[in-house]
Amino acid sequence: MTDERDKTAWRAEILARRKALPAADREREAAALAVAAAALGDAEWVCAYVPVGGEPGSLAMLDALRAAGARVLLPLTGEPGPLEWAEYTGPEGLRRGRFGLREPDGAPVANGIAKAAAILVPALAVDRRGVRLGRGAGYYDRSLSACHAGARLIAVVRDDELVERLPEEPHDHRMGWALTPFGGLRPLEDRAGN
Repeated sequence: MTDERDKTAWRAEILARRKALPAADREREAAALAVAAAALGDAEWVCAYVPVGGEPGSLAMLDALRAAGARVLLPLTGEPGPLEWAEYTGPEGLRRGRFGLREPDGAPVANGIAKAAAILVPALAVDRRGVRLGRGAGYYDRSLSACHAGARLIAVVRDDELVERLPEEPHDHRMGWALTPFGGLRPLEDRAGN
């Protein structure tokens, strides 16, 4: 059975569910994501993000990556287009960026996303084929074309946000993996994008 909702309907439903999630559940999920993310510490460079609003995760996820040996790059917000990336050195090295997002106060790392062996991508949902539902601004879709071919593209979602099928558009970049609080890191069915 196919779900015929469009992206706008999916976004509204997921954002409402995230808003209704009790704080204690968010904290349990954030702690579980930090443990699951540590497994990616075998990568020298990992692109990640600072979760905002109801997004799953916390700074603990970034700190776990660093503690496991990865150098963590976070996006710098700017005009619409591909994202620039700067190194996360800890909570004390963050400042308020555009849209109120927290980002590193250091200089951009040249070709940052191309250095990453793993890229944690915020998502509202991801389906089993790897189709990711973002917030609709397209920052990540414009940025992911610069990553190297072997990079693991990992959608970070709550366990119930890994769904059977989402609407897809030609510009969407498919994810090969999902990282969820209680399911951990798992490959999606179609990592080749077919």
